[in-house]
Amino acid sequence: MSAPMDEAAEAEPPRDRKGPAAGRGSASRKDPLVEVSGLCKTYDGGSGAPVRACDEVDLRIEEGETVALTGPSGSGKSTLLYLLGALEQPDSGTIDVAGQRVTAMKRAELAAYRRRVGFVFQRFHLLPALTALDNVIAPVLPYRVDFDRRARARELLASVGLEGREESLPSKLSGGQQQRVAVARALIGDPRLILADEPTGNLDSRAGEEVLDLLAGLRDRHGTTVVLATHDPDVVARCDRVVQLRDGRIA
Repeated sequence: MSAPMDEAAEAEPPRDRKGPAAGRGSASRKDPLVEVSGLCKTYDGGSGAPVRACDEVDLRIEEGETVALTGPSGSGKSTLLYLLGALEQPDSGTIDVAGQRVTAMKRAELAAYRRRVGFVFQRFHLLPALTALDNVIAPVLPYRVDFDRRARARELLASVGLEGREESLPSKLSGGQQQRVAVARALIGDPRLILADEPTGNLDSRAGEEVLDLLAGLRDRHGTTVVLATHDPDVVARCDRVVQLRDGRIA
């Protein structure tokens, strides 16, 4: 997900020092953390007819909010999540995060932006040959940082209940433990925004509840904004607000 090092080296100084790369507390409290306007994204449906996964979406998300994106399969919730994380680029419309226009960023700026957003996926996406500790470190390994990578990774694993499992390979961890590693990995860059795509989708109810407790704790302790795409009513019940999508539009 991260761009190569040479792209980061080419980054121009941002026009606005607000935003995830500038750390916490820089955005005005009067403004939403995330503001989306007129967002559109179309894919080739494979049968000749284009599929509009996002259709003129307008959305505001306040700092510290936990928001669930819901809707049937194909409604556009995962696409909207990937657009917010700059993993996909829209056809039109704008995305502003903490005062920075993400949709106007150049390639190297986008790479820097992604490094300051936390991503949690349904399938964990842990590297099987790396230990839990090294999986947490992996997103920041190629970059210069102002903290001790291994020390922070150990602290994060302890914070998600995995102290003593730092040297375990993913194959030696349960599904719930693997998702906890994924949450710790999402936090290594101290993000203000976490994007989670069906974070409990591959977990049993107990493990899913533990992951939801972790995400809720981030909001309560650090004011982290969490946006989740989910089908799970238990996840929806834990969120501050629900945004329902259908056919790429907010219903």
